[in-house]
Amino acid sequence: MSLFRKIFGTGSEASNEDSLSEYNTPKPADLAIDDLFTFNFKKNGGKFIYCENLNEAKEQFENILEENDWFESEVLCYESKLYNLLDENKLEYTAPVAPKFFFASCENLIADEGSILLSSNQIKQKKPNELPDNMVILATTSQILETKSDGLRVIKKKYDKDYPTNITAIKYFEKVQDEDFLTYGSAAKNLYLLLLEDL
Repeated sequence: MSLFRKIFGTGSEASNEDSLSEYNTPKPADLAIDDLFTFNFKKNGGKFIYCENLNEAKEQFENILEENDWFESEVLCYESKLYNLLDENKLEYTAPVAPKFFFASCENLIADEGSILLSSNQIKQKKPNELPDNMVILATTSQILETKSDGLRVIKKKYDKDYPTNITAIKYFEKVQDEDFLTYGSAAKNLYLLLLEDL
């Protein structure tokens, strides 16, 4: 047996390149739930901006607009609670024809896959591929949950009778190099997450 090891080597001597792929990237052990979300979200290609308060969130939102030259442009937004922020920056959101980006809150943030859980409250009946390629999501740290089933449970409890429809998770924030059956049909989004501390 040792003769074969000397000639052919052992499987444990294989290079790290072969043993690591984008699907089995090692996750740091024992991460807190918010750190796990951040790790997976960034791994998926999302842009993460932590904000300690609402003023900082507004400032970071303006930085995103400036970085992408989105001032005084059209934006797709269905949530009236966010209109004030759009008005402050002279963004047109009533019947946009060619919106530069989508702006919304979310239902939850899913830590184990680094995804954003949305529903008809944010996207009406649109599919992810019908939304603009650029997205800005405003969320809070209390919305981070471990799994998608936790997210669905919270939605069910939160809305009780007026249960939202079209619940979907957006997970891919950059174009996947090699499409496979796991990513087939998913629309990659250029996504900024403004995460507001509320705990």
